[in-house]
Amino acid sequence: MEQKTKSKGQRMWWLIIIFFLLLGVLIALLSGSLQVKPKLSPKVTLDQFKAHMDEMIPNLMGMHEIPGCSIALVVGSEIAWTKAYGYADKEDRRILTTDTPMSVQSITKSLTAWAVMNLVEHDAFDLDAPVLQYLDDWQFPATDYQVEKVTVRNLLNHGSGMPLGDFTDMYAPGEQMPTLKEKLSKEAVLTHEPGLKFSYSNVGYHVLELLIEQVSGKRFSEYMLSEVFVPMGLKASFFDFGDALRPYPPTGYDLNGNPVPVYLYPEKSSGGLFSTAEDIAQFAVAGMKEHQVLGDEHIRMMYAPERDDIGMYGMVFDAYGFGHYIETLPNGMLSVSHGGQGYGIMTHFQVVPKTGDAIVVLTNSQRSWPLIAFILSEWARWRDFPSVGMGNIIRAHIAMSTLIALMVSVSILIAVRLILTWSVRKPMGVRLFKCSTAIMLIGILAWSVNQPYLFVVSVFPVLSPWLGLAALLLSASLLLSGLLPEIRRMRKQQA
Repeated sequence: MEQKTKSKGQRMWWLIIIFFLLLGVLIALLSGSLQVKPKLSPKVTLDQFKAHMDEMIPNLMGMHEIPGCSIALVVGSEIAWTKAYGYADKEDRRILTTDTPMSVQSITKSLTAWAVMNLVEHDAFDLDAPVLQYLDDWQFPATDYQVEKVTVRNLLNHGSGMPLGDFTDMYAPGEQMPTLKEKLSKEAVLTHEPGLKFSYSNVGYHVLELLIEQVSGKRFSEYMLSEVFVPMGLKASFFDFGDALRPYPPTGYDLNGNPVPVYLYPEKSSGGLFSTAEDIAQFAVAGMKEHQVLGDEHIRMMYAPERDDIGMYGMVFDAYGFGHYIETLPNGMLSVSHGGQGYGIMTHFQVVPKTGDAIVVLTNSQRSWPLIAFILSEWARWRDFPSVGMGNIIRAHIAMSTLIALMVSVSILIAVRLILTWSVRKPMGVRLFKCSTAIMLIGILAWSVNQPYLFVVSVFPVLSPWLGLAALLLSASLLLSGLLPEIRRMRKQQA
């Protein structure tokens, strides 16, 4: 009896050791710690940082199946480096270059905010006046809420009560599109009372687009060119183009790696800009130097927190200003940023105005959030900030890797115990718990598969399938563990 007890104890210890070994290996594999190069030490030279990026970025692109990435770096309020990696179109093997213009999606909002503040600075309208008083020949659609409370300020800070809008309404270059007013008359229906809360809205910025056109007397794209792009020195930024454009914008790639041909939106102000990483870096520099677009006072207003009730965005940022997310870095410095996500595209820029530092990352893939987070974290460590909010994606990536590894390890442990204790009948409560947990997991998986878009899949495109498989494996092991011993007992009784 003593020998049997000792043997059982040794077997249990071996199971525990195997469990933790398996857990550790799975975490290492899933988190990418075996593929990603060691973190860069602070205070290395620019050339050393560039060499580190040249090694790390292609590695990350391969890991996350990202065809192309363009990057620009600002140091000391000057553009210090630009580089492009990979392909603009992987089927045609078209190389991505630094002068290839890319859709930057919602980074457009930051430049639109500069245009609005330029008009505010020239007393074209008041930030807190009802926007309706400046819109001569257009009215908001019928609503139960007070449209006279919609102001330029709450349109800029996403507090206007406007809906997100239909970001799937896309058109090929040259294709006939509805007009801005037609779109607004359909979509600009208030979803709640203006001024009450933050609600990210493309439509709100489309109202600002109409405002700019009516107050300036120019088409939005013309105003942006003459009053923003040219004074800032942006040479490769535009909204309209044709098939003859060379180099042509990259093909995008969705979460499954399927190609997405170049497309346009009917509205331009929220996500319609095409640009290069170098031009967006030049835009970042504009907030660090004196120039003719905006004075220091209005730049400070744009970078000041307006809304801190920013919902899920609060996992990464502290607040939203005018067209910029805002965060206070661990060293106490202010940082402003904005990202862009569209069908087949993902982008981000981050600026620390006080130190003259900025970084821009543009990619032609929706699988790029982990890549962008890794790049930003290495940049922040190098510039001694020492981290930025986007680094939370890496921490969440590791946490999800741990969860997946834990689920797989528990599943294997349950399977092993089921084999070793095949004939042992479990208490009814334990069996019910296992079966109900398994059914719940299967239900969640079935619901997830039928959703057209899941935020978790967008943030963790590589890990999400593994999470689904791990949940399926765990539910199967729980179900078998709950049912098989009872089925075996019933068969023995019948025999």
